[in-house]
Amino acid sequence: MSRLVATQFPQWAGLPVTPVAKGGWDNWTFHLGPRLSARMPSAAEYAQAVEKEHRWLPVLAPRLPLPVSTPVGKGEPGAGYPFPWSVYAWLDGETASADRIADPVRFAVELAEFLSALRQVDPSGGPRPGIHNWFRGGTLRTYAGVVRDALPRLAGHVDVDLVGGIWRDALDAPWDGTDMWFHGDVAQGNILLRGGQLAAVIDFGTCGVGDPACDLAIAWTLLTVEGRQAFREKLAVDEAEWSRGRGWALWKALATYPHTPDDGDEADNSARRVLDGIIAEYVSLRP
Repeated sequence: MSRLVATQFPQWAGLPVTPVAKGGWDNWTFHLGPRLSARMPSAAEYAQAVEKEHRWLPVLAPRLPLPVSTPVGKGEPGAGYPFPWSVYAWLDGETASADRIADPVRFAVELAEFLSALRQVDPSGGPRPGIHNWFRGGTLRTYAGVVRDALPRLAGHVDVDLVGGIWRDALDAPWDGTDMWFHGDVAQGNILLRGGQLAAVIDFGTCGVGDPACDLAIAWTLLTVEGRQAFREKLAVDEAEWSRGRGWALWKALATYPHTPDDGDEADNSARRVLDGIIAEYVSLRP
C-alpha cells in the first residue's frame, strides 16, 4: 500500500498507512494519515465498483442529507497489485449496531430520509443491476437457488413451509418498473454513528438504479420493531415493495444461516435473529 501511494500520489507519500480494524471483505481498507482512507478491492469482481463510485458519488453526494464516501484519488494497478483502487476522505464515526443507537425510532426515520433523498436523484444513465453489484436492484429470482438450497437446513428449527411462503410472496410481489437509485448494501458495516446518532453512509460499491426494495432489508437486520414501522411510514412503502424488501432480508439471512444451525457463533446467531424477526413480523401482518 505504501509503495502504491508513494508512486501514484506523491503528495501523500509521507502519510502513515495502517489497516482499518474490520476493514471489510470485498475491499481492504487502510487509514492514510488522519483524514484519508484507501480501499483496495480484494478480487476482480469487486474492482468493477471503483470506476462506478468515481463516476457517480460526486453526483450523488451533494443531493444527500448525510455525508457519504467521497473519492479524492483513483489509483491504478501497480507494485504487484492488479486492480484499480481508491483514496477517500475519511469519515469519522463508529459502525452502527443496535446497542450503539441512542434513539432507534429517530435513527430509523433519519435513515429513511436518506434513502428517500437517494431515490429522488435523477436515475438517467445510472448503472443497471449486474455483476458489478451482484444484481441488487434486479429480481430476487437471481437468488432462488440459494434459498432453495438453504430451506432444507431449517427443518426442525423453523416452520420451513412458512419461510417458503414468505419467499414466494416476495417473488410474486410486483414492481412497477420505475427506476430509482439505491445503495444496494444498507447494512450495519456501512452505516456510521457519532454519539449514537446517524452520521454517515459509506461503501456505494453495490449502488445502481432499478428496484430500490433491496435497501429495505435493513428494516429486519438492524431496526427495532418500532423503528421498522417508522422507517416504512417515512418511506411510504407499499405492500408489494415491503414484501420484496422482506425477501431481500430473507435471502441475506438464509445465505449466512449456519450449515449446522446449532453452531452458535456470532454470525450464526445474527442470521437466526434476523430470520426469527422476519417470521414474527410476517405472521403479525397476516389477516
